[in-house]
Amino acid sequence: MLKVRIIPTLLYKDFSLVKGIGFDSWRRIGPILPAVKIFNSREVDELIFLDITSTNKGINPDYESISELSKFCFVPLTVGGGINSIEQVDKIIEIGADKVSINTACYENPQIISDVANRFGKQCVVASIDVRFENNEWICYKNSGLKKTNKTPLEWAKELESLGAGEILITSIDRDGLMKGYDQELISLLTNNLRIPVVASGGAGPFDDLYDAVSNSKASALAAASIFQFTQNTPNDIKKFLKKKGIPVRLNS
Repeated sequence: MLKVRIIPTLLYKDFSLVKGIGFDSWRRIGPILPAVKIFNSREVDELIFLDITSTNKGINPDYESISELSKFCFVPLTVGGGINSIEQVDKIIEIGADKVSINTACYENPQIISDVANRFGKQCVVASIDVRFENNEWICYKNSGLKKTNKTPLEWAKELESLGAGEILITSIDRDGLMKGYDQELISLLTNNLRIPVVASGGAGPFDDLYDAVSNSKASALAAASIFQFTQNTPNDIKKFLKKKGIPVRLNS
């Protein structure tokens, strides 16, 4: 079994980090760089930086902030938000990101996944899927959870995998920010039917639930935000807990 990754997610809006519940990210947390420096010191495996307003505003990613962030980020960095062209990806990789997370643009131009994978390799492409559960089924949403699509997560994840995605970031909008646990059934649905890694997101909280997401639902990585910003828990705490449970993690202390 490969070592499980613990990945803090940083949500960026109007020059500040934010967080909320169910994708209603209204609460301002503070500037980016202090958070990045803290996570650098806490043995995180990667960081995910998502600009949650660029797509809906129809503007380019904030290259200046991404460049500044990458200078102080000493772990692999995934950048998402507002990405809809290979030219933008070129720029984002050039200024220091290791991967890109693409969501809304995939629905409008699925070829972008293949274009990025062909140029930079599959390991560079994180296909992001945001999901709500309604009328007894999961439905994919785009535009930061504002617009409903006609896709269900499994069919869409399989299509993204076939196009060249290196991994899937699956987020339960319903559970986002609640810290009551991941949607284990949703995670399992993907891991049981895909060959590429699945990153669990949306609801990280109880440590036993984090363990279940890896041991039972077979997630390759655990992404989280609120648990690190609104509790005393650290990525190291999670890793130590998982290690005691027999889960392989990267842990230096």
